[in-house]
This record gives sequence, structure tokens and C-alpha cells, in this order.
Amino acid sequence: MAETSTSTAARPYAKAAFEFARGQQALEAWSGMLSTAALVAVDANVKAVLDNPKLSTEHKVGTFLDVCGEALDDSARNFIRTLGEQDRLAALPSVAELFEAQTAEQEQRVEVTLVSAFALESEQEEKLATALRKRLNRDISITTQVDSTLLGGVIIRAGDTVIDGSVRGKLARLSEALNS
Repeated sequence: MAETSTSTAARPYAKAAFEFARGQQALEAWSGMLSTAALVAVDANVKAVLDNPKLSTEHKVGTFLDVCGEALDDSARNFIRTLGEQDRLAALPSVAELFEAQTAEQEQRVEVTLVSAFALESEQEEKLATALRKRLNRDISITTQVDSTLLGGVIIRAGDTVIDGSVRGKLARLSEALNS
């Protein structure tokens, strides 16, 4: 539940940051700055400062900006101040994630994760990549993982799409069909 409310709270800020960055033709720069800010936001010491009710908003934002240092430009610093004034600094990881999703959509690209029972050969990976580019009509970047519990086959995750071609998945579907 908290993740959903954080994501909901982050959405308008991510959209505003995206629109600003796109207007400035600085999507890549903002991506880096938001990633840095998101890492700072999840740091245990910074979280302790942000969660301290005895500290003023100005002190929390000032500390946050000090930790970020020169990684942020003036516009990103103003963005962080706005988030701080609205008590939304903890939402920065979600803001960064949603910003990346909007950027990927804008650039017509998608992150694909291939999970297989065994390491894929480069030829197999390229064949899957070609088929996915054609099916999704987007540029893709692939991350591979090995999960020996799959027994065989592959699971493909591309955004909200999941294609389960694993032996484990097929056995689960067969078991479900037999038990119906």
C-alpha cells in the first residue's frame, strides 16, 4: 500500500521533471541527477534526517542538497526544494523510476530482462533480441539472469509484458489445468 501511495505522490513530480527536462533538451542530464538524488534519499543517514520531526523543512532540504553536492544543477536543486516543501523527498526513488519510464517511452526503447535456466549463448540472445525488437517495435536493451529453478526455457520481462516460456511455468499451467 505504501508503495502505491508513494508512486501516486511521485507521479505529478516525475511528469513535471520530465516535461521540464524535455523542454530543456536535458533528459539524460536529469536522468543522472534524479538517479543521484534517489540514491541519496534511500541512504540510512539521510533517511534519519528526513524522518526527524524536530528538524525544520529548510534544514532537511539543506542537508539533502549538501549531500548531493555538485551532482545537481540549479534547476534540479530548485526541484528538490519543491519536493522538500511538500514533504516528498522520500518519494524521490519513485520519481526517478517514473521519470525513466517516461524517458524510455519518449525514446521508444524498453528494458528487457531475460531469465533462463542456463546462460544464453550470444547467438541465442541476439535471436531473441531481434524477435523482441520486431514484436515490440522499439529499441531494446537486454539484461540476462540465470535461474536454475526454471528447469529450462526462458522468461521474458519487457515493461508490463511477461512471457513465461519456462518449463517450470509450463508445468504450473499444466497442473492448474488438471486441477480445474
